[in-house]
Amino acid sequence: MESVLTANRREHGRRSQLTEIRERGDIPAVLYGYQVENTPIFVNSIEFVKTMREVGRNGVISLDLGGNKVNVILHEYQQDPLKNEVTHADFLAVDMKQEIEAQVRVELVGEAEGAKQGGVLQQILYELSVTATPKNIPEVFEVDITDQQIGDTLTVGDIKDKYNITINHEDIEAIVTVQPPREEVEESDDSATQTEPEVIGEDKSAEA
Repeated sequence: MESVLTANRREHGRRSQLTEIRERGDIPAVLYGYQVENTPIFVNSIEFVKTMREVGRNGVISLDLGGNKVNVILHEYQQDPLKNEVTHADFLAVDMKQEIEAQVRVELVGEAEGAKQGGVLQQILYELSVTATPKNIPEVFEVDITDQQIGDTLTVGDIKDKYNITINHEDIEAIVTVQPPREEVEESDDSATQTEPEVIGEDKSAEA
């Protein structure tokens, strides 16, 4: 079942108009991409949030502009960090048969065994770049870290075979690591910086 979001045209530009649009509960936006002209539009903020919850961050939306429906994805958006509200959105019209590039969030699943033993979990990559047709772009990469021990590194190559899409990263790129406990690292650093003690009574003048 397609998710339809109604859009309306707006005049391009004026700051006062953008403020008015936001104050009445709408979001200024732009539509561009496959077989469409660059078009300034606005959408209802409540309907926007509802639609994004239905389809996910990379989901395909049927944007209804004056009765003409266009397949789009939310390409970029701007957000007010204080109000936690979207203030502007860019909708990219897509060809459903053509591959595109997108960013997909990485979500860690489970608790690493090494972390339970005192290790320090470090997530290196929070998003992965992918190339796929719009309907095949996942909303999120769920990465199971349950079996990760102290000293283990989970890489892009470890998850590539689970997805039938192109992940635009080298196999050796680390997604998450489990470092030794900080106390062990600090002790190792301290021992490495210790110098050989001076011999009491050594005649340094003989070296001159």
